[in-house]
Amino acid sequence: METALTRLAGVRHPVVQTGMGWVAGPRLVAATAEAGGLGILASATMTYPELEAAIAETRRRTSRPFGVNLRADAVDADERGDLLIREGVRVASFALAPRRELIGKLKDAGVLVVPSVGAVRHAEKVASWGADAVVVQGGEGGGHTGGVATTLLLPSVVDAVDIPVIAAGGFFDGRGLAAALAYGAAGVAMGTRFLLTRESTVPEAVKREYLARGLTGTVVTTRVDGLPHRVLRTDLVDRLERSGPVRGLVSAVASAARFRRLTGLSWSAMIREGLAMRHGRDLSWAQVIMAANTPMLLRAGLVEGRTDAGVLAAGQVVGVIDDLPTVAEVIAGVVEQATETIQRMGGLAMADR
Repeated sequence: METALTRLAGVRHPVVQTGMGWVAGPRLVAATAEAGGLGILASATMTYPELEAAIAETRRRTSRPFGVNLRADAVDADERGDLLIREGVRVASFALAPRRELIGKLKDAGVLVVPSVGAVRHAEKVASWGADAVVVQGGEGGGHTGGVATTLLLPSVVDAVDIPVIAAGGFFDGRGLAAALAYGAAGVAMGTRFLLTRESTVPEAVKREYLARGLTGTVVTTRVDGLPHRVLRTDLVDRLERSGPVRGLVSAVASAARFRRLTGLSWSAMIREGLAMRHGRDLSWAQVIMAANTPMLLRAGLVEGRTDAGVLAAGQVVGVIDDLPTVAEVIAGVVEQATETIQRMGGLAMADR
């Protein structure tokens, strides 16, 4: 299935596996690439040496194009961009808009720049700065998310920019891909669907926790890091929602200390990262610290399997997923169903003439 996305990135199918922290490692990314999709390594939860090793391992597993997700506000964003250039990584994706200068440097070196946005004005800004494509995530998506549904946000962005638009938030099968293409998108990006595959390194017990949820099994909370965050409803999230400022600060500091030991970051660097993630919002100090150590809460659930002490990001599609296929089965099934759907709709149009 050829679209502007497949031509731009050099992949066979217009399906993107998102750069989910602690989830999108070399095994999942390489499996996606081998199946014809665009896999994105999640580097926000990696140290610089870990990212170097992850790129090398992905290269050993596949010769096909893949991408790396970078945090635009990370203190070493430029150094990581240089690494992608040296390693010839095809795509640099960003959860937030990167600086105009970083976009220019990556593009000049032949790296495609694909930021994720949740508003039309953000899409217009990165397009004017030279982004090659944009991922548009509606409110149904997992992790940090906005309040506008994909069915409204997607066509608004498609109408506003002249670069390929990739739809995210609420996609899990071929009908969704067909719908996104009908809206004018060049493909779809999926997170939760790829998290729930055999190649995903998320512990099996945690995968079962996801599969047990219905359509109301997620909640959008700001108590994790001050920004709207769609996660599974768990006892921990309930406690965060009920916690007062003192209890929240104590919990945040304890979690931040664990994250500091794991990454080697200084307290000052962590605070700088937390402040950078405020994005103009009036956050408490507990939320600033939580913003800096949110990866630790995600790690507890997605790596250690501690659903009692971890946060589990999830899109609303978790409520309609009930299996654990291989990545190849996911992509082949999505493309096949999308093709059948488009052909069926074409037949309806012909019948009306």
